[in-house]
Formats: sequence, structure tokens, C-alpha cells
Amino acid sequence: MELAERKARGAFYTPPAIAQYLCDWAIRSRLDRVLEPSCGDAEFLLAAGRSGARLPASLFNVPLSLTAVELNPDAAALASKRLANAGVSATIKVGDFFDLESDERYDAVIGNPPYIRYQQFSGAARAKALRSALTVGVSLNGLASSWAAFVIHSAKLLVPSGRLALVLPAELLTVKYAAPVRDYLLRRFARIQMITFEERVFAGVQEEVVLLLAEGAGPTTKFEVFPATSDACLSAITSTSWRRLEISSTERWFAALMPSGFLASYGEFNNDSDFSTLAGWGTTYLGTVTGNNDYFALRASEVDSLGLKEEELRKISPPGSKHLRSTTFSEKAWAQLARADAKCFLFYPSARPSAAAAKYIKSGELQKVQDGYKCSVRDPWWRVPLVETADLFLTYMDAERPRLVHNMSSVYHLNSLYGVRLKSHYWAFKKLIPLASINSLTTLGAEIIGRSYGGGILKLEPREADNLPIPSPDLIRSRSTQLESVSPQVARLVAQGKLMAACAVVDSILFHDNPRINGQRLTQIRQTREFLRGRRRIRATKHGKS
Repeated sequence: MELAERKARGAFYTPPAIAQYLCDWAIRSRLDRVLEPSCGDAEFLLAAGRSGARLPASLFNVPLSLTAVELNPDAAALASKRLANAGVSATIKVGDFFDLESDERYDAVIGNPPYIRYQQFSGAARAKALRSALTVGVSLNGLASSWAAFVIHSAKLLVPSGRLALVLPAELLTVKYAAPVRDYLLRRFARIQMITFEERVFAGVQEEVVLLLAEGAGPTTKFEVFPATSDACLSAITSTSWRRLEISSTERWFAALMPSGFLASYGEFNNDSDFSTLAGWGTTYLGTVTGNNDYFALRASEVDSLGLKEEELRKISPPGSKHLRSTTFSEKAWAQLARADAKCFLFYPSARPSAAAAKYIKSGELQKVQDGYKCSVRDPWWRVPLVETADLFLTYMDAERPRLVHNMSSVYHLNSLYGVRLKSHYWAFKKLIPLASINSLTTLGAEIIGRSYGGGILKLEPREADNLPIPSPDLIRSRSTQLESVSPQVARLVAQGKLMAACAVVDSILFHDNPRINGQRLTQIRQTREFLRGRRRIRATKHGKS
């Protein structure tokens, strides 16, 4: 099956080592009834056959009972052929897993549920999956990907003492839409274990995964974690390898990704009176959505050639964020970009466009710009709804850290940036907040609240950005003179790519007399940040399997 087709179906076949480990853990008797909810090319069924063959013979010497479901008939046919060649007996049902509502219950459910994001996981299939989750009191929201419903439906089909062994995206641990799944797992099972990986373990896939091992009748308030470098480490796991963590059903399970004790320390540091959150300073919001930046964002040379009037344009920070490397974005910096022919202007004609603007609108219609979704729902399609100018810009996708930048130029921004509108009584801090945010605790906070994406990119969703730890108004006010004095030095270090050196300069000003964030504890903050950053970067550069 072609990679593009498998991606569309969320089908990424599991490396044999992972499939075998999960089957060996889950299958404990030849009398076990085993279910695979999305069998793909039968990697789990083959592993299950090997697990069963190694167990003592049952009293009646019956073969292990293997049942599987597969939506794609071609994949089911391939799976049947592989099983026949290996001499493994299994029943494969071609159809939708969520139609499997029989009274039969299983001792073990094993597998790698399809990972289809909410945009593609829609229609009747989604409605059926959500109804299944509701039958056990789990309400999944509109952002839930397909795997979430698969976990709930799989657990429903277990006997009370049954075992769940699944490959899942690490979103289980961190994203908000997975909170109902986390809560259900704690209520349903008596023991939950997870294996995390530093390296990517799925070929051609940049999504981070975890192995979920859950068993028995719950509830529980704990889970256990084994941090693995790669799937080659699975053979080294013993009963004493696991780290036990207390957890609340309302919390993200981020502790599973961190070294022992670090999350508790972060919580203690972050509750320090010298720190606030970005939400405490003001409102964070997405930039203007044009629907087609190639059309609406213009270069100075394009403006001249089109003959557009000044009043038909708005000054913008060019699409993207690579140009925002300083703590400020001044009028001079904007003018330099404009002279360099960056896209510094937004096409924004009045209700009665000039002849030149009307001509440009007509050219857009010939290109079918108006048929794009965002344009098609606007009237007129060429009138972009502006968001207010921001006091600060916040980059939300970056390989190093999210950057706060003072918008001294008062230009508009597009949706490649977030804007921050400060509360009026904090306007005096516009310049100092970005500088003060270059500290070790804020950079650690970004790693904790953000999400790791392909290529090692760190991304903050808007509500996650609200929780970014920022020095408090009182602390910045008391250190304002010192911060201003080191501003040129910090700017040089940041420009040279020496972020941690820049953080050390700011740390020395912010934390020098704080008994809770100094010395050994400050070292721990820095080491934790480097651990998480390194983990994210390893996954970006190493090729694994999944």
C-alpha cells in the first residue's frame, strides 16, 4: 500500500519488536481471547501467534483465539495471506471497528489504532465513534483524533480483568482533547504503564508515540513509566525498571516525559510570587487570516507596479517569523524589510476600490482566489478582516523557543504570529517583557506547555501560550534599570544563537536574591530545559520506525 494512502487512513504499520513486546505482555494464556481492532498487515496477529506458541499448552490444547477487524478489504486480504503463510489461525472481520458491539468480551486487546486527525475523521464514521464513547460516559470534543475513540471502544470490549496494549500518539499525555481519555483510563483500570521513546520509532512519521499497557479493574491514581531511547530498549525492561507517578485525572500526564522529580520542581518554581503567566499580562490572539497570503501580502515592488494607493494598503509584519530575531520590531526594521522587497504590505482596499485596486481584484478572480474557503465566506471576498495591532508579537512555532517581540512599529500581523494586547496599566512594560522573558524558567515553561512537531519544532496553541510563565510586574519593575542596562548584551547573544548564555545574564538579574530559584535549583531548571529540548531535537534528527 502506498504511503500516501496509508497516511490518509491513519495506517502506520508497527515495527515487529514493538508488536512482539506488547503481545508478550498482554497474552498470558492460550485460553486468552485476543482482539486486534485495526489489524493492517497482521504484524500484531503474527506476534500474537508467536506469543501464544511460547505459552504452556492449555488443557484442551486449543489454539489461541485471535479476532481482528480491518476496514480496508485489500489490507485484510494481505493480512490473511501473511497469517496463512505463517500457519497462524485468526478470524479477520472486514468492516468498521465501531460496529463490533457483540456481547463477547476479550481478555486482551492489542494493536496500533489508526491516527486520523479530526479534520479527516468526520461524518458518519466519527458520529458512530463518539456515540460509542458516550455509552461509558466519555464525551470526546470536536478536536479528538480517531485514536481517542479507538481506546475507549477497545476498553469497552475487555473483560473486567482484561489487558489493553496499544501504540498511541504521545498526545495522550498532553493535549486537552485527550483529557476525557486519561480520566477514563484512570477510572477503568487498576494498573497503567507507559513506555516513552526519545527517538522516533515510526518510519516516515514524525508523530511521537507511547506504548500504553493497562490492566485490571480500576480505579487508580497512579501510572508507571519507562523512558526508552528506542524500540531496541524494550528487551531491557524488568519489573524494577518502572517509575511510579501519582496523577490527577484533571492533569496532563506530562510527567511521563520528564526526568524523575522535575515536574514537581517546575510546579514549585512556577508558583513563585516573582512569576505570573502571559494571560496575567494581557490577551493573546491569532493574527489576521487572509485566506491567501500570496495574493494579499504584497512587496513594495508589487505595490508600485500595480499602482495601488497608500490608503489601500496596511503595513504588516511579513508572513512568517524569521525576521523577528530581536526583542523589538522597530519602524526602522520594518523599513529595511520593505526596501529588501519583503511582503510588508496588506492589500486592503476601501468599499469603493480605485481603478488599480479593482484591476487587482479582477486578476484575483481570474486566479480563483475567491474560491478559497476563508475568501468564499467573506463579503466582499477581497476585504480582509483585520485584528487589532499588537503590543507584542509572539512566535508560536520555533525550533528554539517562542519569542516575545515589542511591536514598536505598530504594524499589523498575520496568522503566522500571535499578538499580545497588554492590559492598559502594563503598557509601560512593552519593551521590558520580551527582554525579561529570556530566562531559564520561561524557556523551560515553553518546553513543558508546548507541543513537539515534525522537524523538532516547538508549537504553542493560544491557550497554552496563556500559561507561559513570565516574570511578574513587580519583579520586572524592581529590575527595570538592570534589565535595560544588559539589553544590548542580551540582544547580541541572542543574535549569535547563544540563548542559554543570554538566559544566564537575565537570570542573574531576576533570580540573584530569590532563595527558591538560585544555585542548585536554577541548575536543575536549566538541565530540565536542555533535557526536553534535546529530546525534541533527537526525534527531529534520528530516523526511527513506527
